[in-house]
Amino acid sequence: MSLITTPFGFSSTTDEVTRGVDLTGRRAVVTGASSGLGAETARALAATGAEVTLAVRDVASGERVAKDITASTGRHEVHVAHLDLSDPASVTAFTAAWRGPLHILVNNAGVMACPEQYTEQGWEWQFATNHLGHFALATGLHRALAAGGNARVVTVSSSGHQRSPIVWDDVNFAFRPYDPWLAYGQSKTANVLFAVEATRRWTGDNITVNACMPGAIHTNLQRHTAGRGSGLVPDHLIKTVEQGAATSVLLAASPLLDGVGGRYFVDCNESDAVDRRTGTLHGVARYAVDPDNAGRLWDLSQDLLAQAR
Repeated sequence: MSLITTPFGFSSTTDEVTRGVDLTGRRAVVTGASSGLGAETARALAATGAEVTLAVRDVASGERVAKDITASTGRHEVHVAHLDLSDPASVTAFTAAWRGPLHILVNNAGVMACPEQYTEQGWEWQFATNHLGHFALATGLHRALAAGGNARVVTVSSSGHQRSPIVWDDVNFAFRPYDPWLAYGQSKTANVLFAVEATRRWTGDNITVNACMPGAIHTNLQRHTAGRGSGLVPDHLIKTVEQGAATSVLLAASPLLDGVGGRYFVDCNESDAVDRRTGTLHGVARYAVDPDNAGRLWDLSQDLLAQAR
């Protein structure tokens, strides 16, 4: 299977990858859209004519972003809805309230390298927020996506996934010492595996799912790392927010990705599979695109969510 390439790259912006794209009549949901990459992703999709819902924990911040999007794009079909991905009840409330078809879902929200914390269900915070919440959201919106026709789901992962595979016997750090970066890596691996399995399961519904690494961008995601991410990325590889959101927006909106699913993109192009940690922002660990791992994670995720009901 050959790698997908596009005319875009590291420096491409959201406006560049959507030039000439018309999403009038299409409906999109973007999680974590109250700031940073999510806000820019929502703005870019709205600018193409899509009706966009900002799914956010902080509704007041979401409302401010929605007003800014309307002011900058002239689009008034920009909505705000509460969503706390760490709370299964909140995700259920969001999916139950959704009406009509959905054409684009961008699983953008996330936390990174946060202090040790667990949900009420005993789930490690990063795995719960970055993966389980988005898994519950996407599966809860499956019928709406199937009704949309040629729907797309984009899940924002990270090169940090190379820090850890899924540790099947101890996903929630019940026995091993908590490490914020290993927990982050595991959750980002889960994001890629979700794209692989969801595409396999939902191809018959004309739903494709891809994962991406946006790059290194200074956003609120770095609030637990003093604004420096891992601290390992040199300044010349730091992107603007418009450049960082470009890969997500490309996967969500561009006709170049019609029918493409189950893949991992960096800098607007598919990244190759690797067997060792690269030490760069490129490469997807082979364990993160392994179909057996993807199926196993799907079953585990369903079981965990069922126990929470």
